[in-house]
Amino acid sequence: MNSRAESWTPARMRRVAVVAPRPALREVLVRVAEAGCVELDRGVDDGDEAPGPAARRLRSLGAAPVRPLLSPTPPDLDALRAQGRADLLAGEEQLERYQRAAVPHGAVAALAGWCPAADVERLGARLADAGGAVVPLRAPGGVDPPTRLSEAGRVRRSMVPLVRTYGTVPYTDIDPTLPAGVAYVVMFGMMFGDAGHGLLLLLGALLIRSGRLRRWPALRPAWPFLAAAGGTSVLAGVAYGEFFGPTGVLPVLWLDPLDEPMRLLGSAVAFGAVLLAASYAAGIVNRWREGGPARALYAASGVAGAAVFLGLALLACGVLLRTPVLAGGGAVVGVAGLALAGTGLFATSGGGAAGALQTGIQLFDVVVRIGSNTISFARLAAFGLTHAALGSIVWQGTTALAGAGPVAFAAAVLVFVLGNALTFALEALVAGVQALRLEFYELFSRVFDAEGRPFRPWHVPTQSRTEVTP
Repeated sequence: MNSRAESWTPARMRRVAVVAPRPALREVLVRVAEAGCVELDRGVDDGDEAPGPAARRLRSLGAAPVRPLLSPTPPDLDALRAQGRADLLAGEEQLERYQRAAVPHGAVAALAGWCPAADVERLGARLADAGGAVVPLRAPGGVDPPTRLSEAGRVRRSMVPLVRTYGTVPYTDIDPTLPAGVAYVVMFGMMFGDAGHGLLLLLGALLIRSGRLRRWPALRPAWPFLAAAGGTSVLAGVAYGEFFGPTGVLPVLWLDPLDEPMRLLGSAVAFGAVLLAASYAAGIVNRWREGGPARALYAASGVAGAAVFLGLALLACGVLLRTPVLAGGGAVVGVAGLALAGTGLFATSGGGAAGALQTGIQLFDVVVRIGSNTISFARLAAFGLTHAALGSIVWQGTTALAGAGPVAFAAAVLVFVLGNALTFALEALVAGVQALRLEFYELFSRVFDAEGRPFRPWHVPTQSRTEVTP
């Protein structure tokens, strides 16, 4: 699989067995933990058996949870307890659980798990020095591998939390990280359309990138995402002629939100329809990957739902343009989509009168949801209008005070600065939340029909590596 195809799918997983000679099992597992690329079947929280020696000594300390560490060589557990080294005891406790879970076979022991295909060879070379090996296995039937989204590149890495906040992408589905991130920042920019405010957000992103905000190091990976949101806000502000409000610094290149609200509203709904069409396309691909062509055809988030959406769109265009042929074609396509969706829904309802009633209700919900979800994108225009209105109020107050003497001029500067600060904070919060709401409820609800299981590799650093880290 080439790199371009891999960028649209979760990381490919391999079912593997970590095999080691019994005397070298501890050393091999320490290397697995340090590599941090294998999710072993036996989780570290599975405590059905009696606690091991390290676990008993850790509990006797009564210490708060700590970041586990592992010693490269077997430590003296009593010495660790005497020194209060809860971190090393916590690491040994996890190691004990995996050692007990290892399946013995003659002179060797093995643990099964999942590993990204790209890391299998590197892990095998790492374990070979200790006498261990990584053996590929056949994936068990009916079990999907865990999902790990690609974080290659700063831009993609900054957008991954957007998808993870919604849920875990199923392993068989496409990875929507990049298109979802682009859709989010464009919607944010439409609502936060002011070139001055966008430049402030862009400068904030560059400040985060510089690392000077040391109190919030967790924000640094998100700087490309924030910079993209600031960039789209600048572009929208240029189109609207907004620079810290209607100051006249920029000419109106497209439309003035306050002068042409209906045009902005229509554009927002049309843009939302394009995003919905894209989400249906992704949904069709995902349904095919999840259950084959039949599922892709009959699912309400597959071809059937897309046909209903297309039919309603053509019908609406035909009515607005007074084109009976277009409206009639839309009606036919929409009815065909409802028939397909109804067939799929009835097949899963159990049949009979109750199944038919349930199917009818679900089909009604499909139609209502398509209409309401499309209209929901009108909020892109509504909050864009709100931003423009607040900017206009601040600018009117500023100009009214500016020509009334030195004291009033100072008051005008204060009104301009504080008013824009309040508008920036309020609208950034509102636009961020509303873009997230549209992303999750209108788009992701069609892209995803199930939830995957996140890839949780076992990773515990060794003490020696930690000591040399600055």
